[in-house]
Amino acid sequence: MRLYHIQYHFQWFFCNALQHVFFIDIYLFLDKNKLMKALIIVDVQNDFMPGGALPVPDGNLIIPYINSIMDKFDLVVSTQDSHPMDHKSFASNHPNGKVGEVIQLGNQHQILWNNHCIIDSFGWNFHSELNLDGIHKNFKKGENVDIDSYSGFFDNDKKNSTGLNEFLKSKNISEVYIVGLALDYCVKATALDALQLGFKTNLLMRGTKAVNIHPNDGKNALLELEQNGVIIRMDIPINFYL
Repeated sequence: MRLYHIQYHFQWFFCNALQHVFFIDIYLFLDKNKLMKALIIVDVQNDFMPGGALPVPDGNLIIPYINSIMDKFDLVVSTQDSHPMDHKSFASNHPNGKVGEVIQLGNQHQILWNNHCIIDSFGWNFHSELNLDGIHKNFKKGENVDIDSYSGFFDNDKKNSTGLNEFLKSKNISEVYIVGLALDYCVKATALDALQLGFKTNLLMRGTKAVNIHPNDGKNALLELEQNGVIIRMDIPINFYL
């Protein structure tokens, strides 16, 4: 009888030990093969808010949503439009330049803008309601006076990297979700570059707004993104954690 109890307890211990080892192996396998996801927050700055130098209608309304999803991601990064005062994308730096006029700047067509996001100005700063503590790293763009930079990854001529691509890949990120301002310019450019660089790329509609200089710019941007393979979503998918 005593021998039976010893055998029983030994079998129970051995089976449970194997079960725990099995679950540990499964956990490690899932962890090693997990698709790492990053949230890219594009240019949520004061100058792109209502009342700013280049206001995006209702641009401030996306901030609570962005804050609410930050902790769902393995990594959160932001981009920050950062221009010197003499930047050549500003109409004020061209004789008789007019806002909205398209000129040739180097080998790029360039829209002339109001002065905006001038380094260290109020308009350059992130909106006060954006949760900066939830952002792991920020990437500045547009500092070169001779070329604009819509994308969070490169200047418009693609010659200079902001370092965002290299950083994401160093963190084993394979999928990105993009939010921010404005949908029809910097968000679109960032999403298209992310796709070209090999990231599975998602746009979250609850987290972006279009400036719509022309009435259909936002709709046309969505069409272009979808045609190129960017996944357009209203919100994070149900299977997000798988």
